[in-house]
Amino acid sequence: MDQSGINRINELYHKSKGEGLTEEEKKEQAALRKEYIEAIRRNLRANLNNISIQEEDGTITDLGKKYGGVQDGQSIK
Repeated sequence: MDQSGINRINELYHKSKGEGLTEEEKKEQAALRKEYIEAIRRNLRANLNNISIQEEDGTITDLGKKYGGVQDGQSIK
């Protein structure tokens, strides 16, 4: 989601607190919020898939490959 989408979410929020929203605006707000949450989840998953830990024996475990379904830098869907 880009900054204009976030700005629109904020505009609709402030309008809802002031004068209220039309049914169309409520649907737009719900769709924008859903898109925003999906973007946050994608970003979080990408960050988690890039975590590697060093085990006590010195080996490196790539958590994206082990738990996140990532193979050779590409996630599996």
